[in-house]
Amino acid sequence: MPRIAFAGTPDFAVPSLRLLLEGGCEIPLVLTQPDRPAGRGRRLTQSPVKREALEHGLDIRQPRRLDSGGIPADWGDAPDLLVVAAYGLLMPPWVIDWPRFGAVNVHASLLPRWRGAAPIQYAILTGDGATGASIMKMDAGLDTGPVYSRRKLAIEAGETAGMLHDRLARSGAELLMESLPGILSGDLEAEPQDDALATHAPRLVKSDGVLNWTAPAADLERRVRAFNPWPVAETRTASGERLRIWGAVATEGGSQARPGSVIRASAEGIDVATGAGILRLRSLQRPGGRVMSAADYVNSNTLEGETFGS
Repeated sequence: MPRIAFAGTPDFAVPSLRLLLEGGCEIPLVLTQPDRPAGRGRRLTQSPVKREALEHGLDIRQPRRLDSGGIPADWGDAPDLLVVAAYGLLMPPWVIDWPRFGAVNVHASLLPRWRGAAPIQYAILTGDGATGASIMKMDAGLDTGPVYSRRKLAIEAGETAGMLHDRLARSGAELLMESLPGILSGDLEAEPQDDALATHAPRLVKSDGVLNWTAPAADLERRVRAFNPWPVAETRTASGERLRIWGAVATEGGSQARPGSVIRASAEGIDVATGAGILRLRSLQRPGGRVMSAADYVNSNTLEGETFGS
């Protein structure tokens, strides 16, 4: 029975931890981010990985940083392998070198494409037709290590980052379990990445969600999909009210109207002029309100002459 330490924090990491347990692996240690305030009440909240680990009675550590330069005594004996999935902290060399077979990362892209913190969102933003999961042997760089295995997934029409996230989390966990025997036996060799093909997906910030209506409608549709469920695309009405856009689609046809102008509002959606084409808003949210259909918004708001902006 292999001894596999695990490091992960959000929902993406849970399927990997769960499959390791179902596969009979011993998990002597789980590393996850410290509990943080969340929600309107800012209540201290456990990470999804911590909740999963507690259900199985696993030993948990939540360091704020990994800069001590040595393995803490309470981490116990070195495991055979460390599996990392969206942990949230860079792993220093002294952690990577701790396990017998080093550390591997479950990454949500086809490395070397989309190294970094937001590979799922950037795959949608740039209109990639496919993405996937990679099992990478970790080194000191940011997603630069050699790759043991990859699994490709097509990005479906209309798919949001949240939908794609869930598929990649499952696919990455399955790929991890398929790769694990070869990694532990040494039979599976990791192939170096081609750095010349690398692209980067930096961490998202709230302001990334603001829609620039001079962009083409197709680009704006991808932005809405990529930023659902976070940070969520948004715009402002002429009166300054912020609207969060949860669903939208680029439609055929065009308009000579100023970008951001509402040119039609019906039960089918709110059609907005863009730099090229029309974006039809299908679901949106007012501050403090629920997510509603465009039809419900139109029924309670006058949109004649409305122009959206940043």
